[in-house]
Amino acid sequence: MSGLDLAPLWLSVKVAAVATLLALGAGLLLGWVVARTRLPGRTVLEALCMLPLALPPTVLGYALLVLMGRDGPLGAWLRLHFDYSLVFHWHGAVLASALVALPLVLKGASTALAGVDAQLESAARTLGQSAWAVFVRVTLPLAWPGILAGTLLAFARALGEFGASLLIAGSIPGRTQTASMAIYDAVQSGQDELALALSLIVSALSVAILLGANRLLSPRA
Repeated sequence: MSGLDLAPLWLSVKVAAVATLLALGAGLLLGWVVARTRLPGRTVLEALCMLPLALPPTVLGYALLVLMGRDGPLGAWLRLHFDYSLVFHWHGAVLASALVALPLVLKGASTALAGVDAQLESAARTLGQSAWAVFVRVTLPLAWPGILAGTLLAFARALGEFGASLLIAGSIPGRTQTASMAIYDAVQSGQDELALALSLIVSALSVAILLGANRLLSPRA
């Protein structure tokens, strides 16, 4: 192997970063709904959001392809009004990765928010703090380690996403080919050295992320 093309790795990091931000925003909101409200059907909502953990990635990818494809209800609308398509675009990989990462953020956020001492929040409210101020100054700082741990796990999951992204974004070198897809293509074409090098880099990144998440979840954290 004369040179290692890191473009798939950089694309993986970009896709995972954007997907994790999307998952964090949605996961915080949904985690609050699950942990702090009595909204009817919230358990069903949580189950639906956790579904990507149980479904084969190809099932999720196929569902996205049906929904966002050129003839799909959302895909056709986007193409008609904005001349835009997620199919065979790295944005499609972002959407797929965000969906598979969402359950990890949701579970981390809901567990962390449920574990915050309600008496501390009540004390802050008696001091005249608004609900938003209590959340930002009291609830979020106390729940942040658990939320951050879930976010790190979500990033690791998004970094290694393959099946769903492959179906909706494809594996186009330089455009949509992430590290996972590049590893698969390298194995298929007999480029074992390239596959091994990319696998080692991705594995090292994942181990570092998991160590960070474990540290945040440890009792001393």
